[in-house]
Amino acid sequence: MSIPLAEVFPSVVNRRPIGVFDSGIGGLTVAAALREMLPAEDIFYIGDTARVPYGGKSASTIERYSLEISGMLLAEGAKMIVVACNTASALALPRLEELLRVPVIGVIQPGAEAAVAATRNGHVGVIATRATIQSKAYERVIQLLSPEVRVSAQACPLLVPLIEEGWLEDPVTELVIGRYLDAMVAEGIDTLVLGCTHYPLLRKVLGDYVGHEIALVDSARNCALKVDSVLKAEGISASDTHVGSLRIALTDPSSAFLRVAEEALGIHVGEVQLRAVQMINP
Repeated sequence: MSIPLAEVFPSVVNRRPIGVFDSGIGGLTVAAALREMLPAEDIFYIGDTARVPYGGKSASTIERYSLEISGMLLAEGAKMIVVACNTASALALPRLEELLRVPVIGVIQPGAEAAVAATRNGHVGVIATRATIQSKAYERVIQLLSPEVRVSAQACPLLVPLIEEGWLEDPVTELVIGRYLDAMVAEGIDTLVLGCTHYPLLRKVLGDYVGHEIALVDSARNCALKVDSVLKAEGISASDTHVGSLRIALTDPSSAFLRVAEEALGIHVGEVQLRAVQMINP
């Protein structure tokens, strides 16, 4: 039986930040949910903008990237790692859980649970990066939760670059969304999982396209709920009297990152640090 970290390092661990990472800006949707739900917690976020997007990379490369960025977060004293990237959650989470000595939380399980709870007709659509779709991670988890639910999946590799460019409400983005979703909507889904943490930044245009009868599900809030429960279980929650902060680092400069984060998420970014990736030999 594992011993809660706080029993080994009381008070010291509690003051450490929650480490959050994604390939770019998308994981800030999770960071924003964490800030809202857990205002006492410090958060250190790394966007791997030098190598975005992860969705077209091989499984071994995504695993290596995830280990490298997790190592950078641990160097900042992270008491927990939140993998705020569906692709990395699908392909690297087991390896991270095996190697890291802190709790590791992904976004797929919370998103799948929310989708099963939301569907009325038992037909769920999933949009995500090519790597996440090919992994069938959402299908597996949804089927385990509710075997009768039918899942239709569609890779949307162009959406992350459009979001990173800041084209959130642009005619080009709307055309791309239509090309990706036409068939799925015609099949009769009643719930659409935004299976990439970038995609909630397109919630308005996606909602306008699919209509109010199709529920949009993203894992940000559900992931924050999971983080809260694990912090309490491990006894490593920050003191309620502490005022939490959000610090952000990127692996490559991005002016679009600052603009999109502040305008779309209402996050005050402040000074963004630049960090060189610590390479791990494959």
